[in-house]
Amino acid sequence: MRLAATAVGYFLLGLVRLLTGAQARWYGCPPKAEQRIYFANHQSHADLVLIWAALPKELRSITRPIAAKDYWTASPLKRWITTEVFNAVYVERERKGDEDPLAPLIAALQSGDSLILFPEGTRGFEEDPQPFKSGLYNLATRFPDVVLVPTWIHNVQRVMPKGEVVPVPVLCSVTFGEPVKPGADEPRADFLVRARAAVMALRDV
Repeated sequence: MRLAATAVGYFLLGLVRLLTGAQARWYGCPPKAEQRIYFANHQSHADLVLIWAALPKELRSITRPIAAKDYWTASPLKRWITTEVFNAVYVERERKGDEDPLAPLIAALQSGDSLILFPEGTRGFEEDPQPFKSGLYNLATRFPDVVLVPTWIHNVQRVMPKGEVVPVPVLCSVTFGEPVKPGADEPRADFLVRARAAVMALRDV
């Protein structure tokens, strides 16, 4: 099973790079094997795959994308790929009772993993990201030593537009910016606005 997952991982990596180029632009920080949360704009189901493909091999092995459980477990193939190839952390998009929706992310960070996170929560269809939800702030304050890296995905919505299942070749890039962190006593709302601005600032880099 592990051999099959590795083989599929290399196949997907080659396919994504063939279709998009998956160019990584390390603008504000170098690729480094430290515990990080890469937080990015979200316009396509292909977002997590593109960031994963843009990371160097040594970072892919320690970085887990966040995946919406209802979508990515809707078929046995999707579940297998996100579990065995991407080692994704599944999250519920709808809160269930008293369950903490951040619990799977907290467990992953406690075990030393890095994460790929989309603070908008759901895909947006405008160029500007939607307002960020509070999860990024809550994780940042709970895990102050984890490095928060703003990330801008360029052009991925054209690879797989809404309603399409077959990707089309479009040159894409992923820009990684200068890390941010909540300031001492910085209100949650202020930090989330600043974090969103840090992502959007990479659009024109």
